[in-house]
Amino acid sequence: MLPRTSLRCLAPLLGRRKATSMTTSSHRAKHTLTFIGFSTALFIIGTGIAYAASALVVALGASQTAGEGVSESEAYPAQLEAILRSRGKDIRVINAGHSGETTDRMLARLDGDVPDDTKLVILQPGTNDAKYGGAIDHERNVSEMKKRLAARKIKILMWTHSDVVGVPLQSDGVHFTAEGYRMIAQRLASKVISLLQ
Repeated sequence: MLPRTSLRCLAPLLGRRKATSMTTSSHRAKHTLTFIGFSTALFIIGTGIAYAASALVVALGASQTAGEGVSESEAYPAQLEAILRSRGKDIRVINAGHSGETTDRMLARLDGDVPDDTKLVILQPGTNDAKYGGAIDHERNVSEMKKRLAARKIKILMWTHSDVVGVPLQSDGVHFTAEGYRMIAQRLASKVISLLQ
């Protein structure tokens, strides 16, 4: 049974069916109307709570975020979401990683790839700036991405060396294996939970 305060809050949704005397064919019909209204109110409230409890995380980066060399479900964003849900956290993780991308490209698509309701961005700038001659702009681009996200009140989690140290690589010696991405997801999970509390 709901507390008295909750019943008072439900009264507008129920249309005060029980309080007002409606002309019905029988006493049973009057209670049926009350039950239907009450059930509808509970459904609306229940749906609202479930929606409010979810949180959106965007994994923004290059090939290590995209999951180069593994399936989509083996890339770290998908594995991270699975780990978070296994811990009872209603968190959705979007994979916004593009292989071979430099930070100037990430900056250019930042606003379009990060929805307004995003709570956290996991940023993996990668090393393509040095590969394609844009190293001089790396720090400036990363700083600008942080500035834009902060202005939108979106929290930021940067990849660090500790997130990837000892993680197994594929035969190309650059990208991680499926197990390696799982290890990264495990290391990031607690940080994500802490930032979203």
